[in-house]
Amino acid sequence: MTGRQAKHPGSAPRLAGPACARVEVTHDIGLHARPSVVFTRLAKSFPCTIGVEVNSDGVWLNGKSIVKIMGARIRKGFVLAIRAEGIGAEDAVKALCALVERNFDEEKSHARSA
Repeated sequence: MTGRQAKHPGSAPRLAGPACARVEVTHDIGLHARPSVVFTRLAKSFPCTIGVEVNSDGVWLNGKSIVKIMGARIRKGFVLAIRAEGIGAEDAVKALCALVERNFDEEKSHARSA
């Protein structure tokens, strides 16, 4: 062999194709500064490309760009389509949707005792 892997079904590492899901923003304020940072930080932790479409407007934003995400002024009730392509795409979409569903973990970070 010349450095190439043998072509056996299921033996090659799977390069994930595009993955996409929709999720509604339920956070009372929406994606203000803190949630936007948390979202983009998580998005950047994946090697795949990530796009976000807001309310099916046909415009896909770079999900790793704090400027693009904050600039979209995403509010409560908006529906996000999250699309990822490349290695880890499915995991990225699942993790980002879960983050939105958990309200960006805001309740946990603000739970302080008096």
